[in-house]
Amino acid sequence: MNLKAVMLTGTGKRYDIVSAFAQHTRLVACDPNPLSPAQYAATVRTSVPLIKDPDYVPALQRLVEEHDVGAIVPLTDLDIDVLAHARADGRLPQALVPDPHIAESTYDKFACHELLQQHGLPSPPTVRADDLDAIASYPVMVKPIHGSGARNIFPAYTRAQAEFFIDYIDEPVMLQRLMDGPEFSIDCLSDRDGVCLNAIPRTMLESRGGESIKGTVIADAELIDLGRRVVEAFGVRGPATVQAFRDKEVGLGITDVNTRFGGAFPAPVYAARPGQSYPELITRIANGEAVEPHVGDFLAGRTFTRYFWQLELDEQLEPTGRDIVAPPGPPAPR
Repeated sequence: MNLKAVMLTGTGKRYDIVSAFAQHTRLVACDPNPLSPAQYAATVRTSVPLIKDPDYVPALQRLVEEHDVGAIVPLTDLDIDVLAHARADGRLPQALVPDPHIAESTYDKFACHELLQQHGLPSPPTVRADDLDAIASYPVMVKPIHGSGARNIFPAYTRAQAEFFIDYIDEPVMLQRLMDGPEFSIDCLSDRDGVCLNAIPRTMLESRGGESIKGTVIADAELIDLGRRVVEAFGVRGPATVQAFRDKEVGLGITDVNTRFGGAFPAPVYAARPGQSYPELITRIANGEAVEPHVGDFLAGRTFTRYFWQLELDEQLEPTGRDIVAPPGPPAPR
């Protein structure tokens, strides 16, 4: 049987994601930058045009045909909308992305807030910058409507501070009630029909540049149910990360929904039972297999801590296999 390949777009530096998929399937890694380090963990690495280039989708179509790709998973926010439209019009039916209006709404953080409210899902009080009076009675987070990577996000404890940041940030912003409780993320995966297969919550022990670098998987029934409700209400296909706070006054409030893997991708992989990691499930989906939902079935208590690494390339930009430390790789378990 000729098994289908999986394609990852916008691989960048996410060597952890690419290498995890490459353990289970033929993997095509795409990035506009030929030096994208994550590509070197894939079966096939290839450069593609920039997302805004008219040939971007046709280039992906050619790769799908050449390598018999059964599923396409974007690793950044940047091409989810493009892939969503290409899936909707039949050009890339393999793409594991939501419908175009959901892709657009989740990229627009204020529209995402409104969408959450429409579905009866908890979202902190949120207004646009020109409606400051409606939210000026308590501390807020001032954040770009189309932001990512924790760029230009600032807490404001007074009206004067909020007005300063509204003027300081050189792009449209919104104001959201500052949540004072612990922050969590819920790593979810849905099938092609939008059915949630699993929802795995984790703590946010430390983040840098908007990416979680330390956290612990927890068995929190309320968060598990919240993640499932969000992705099924939105009709998510493939991965999604739901971020929420548990405020002592407001209770749970969702602050972000990203229809892609989060920075803490290793967490749900470590927490998965044998055969149930998200790369394994997506590989099965790529091959047309039905995957039974197993929401809440995972190993709680697993902690991850991320670190940086690198590759040496020769004159032809091929890996030399050499490392700068001995012995190479992570330390052996004690």
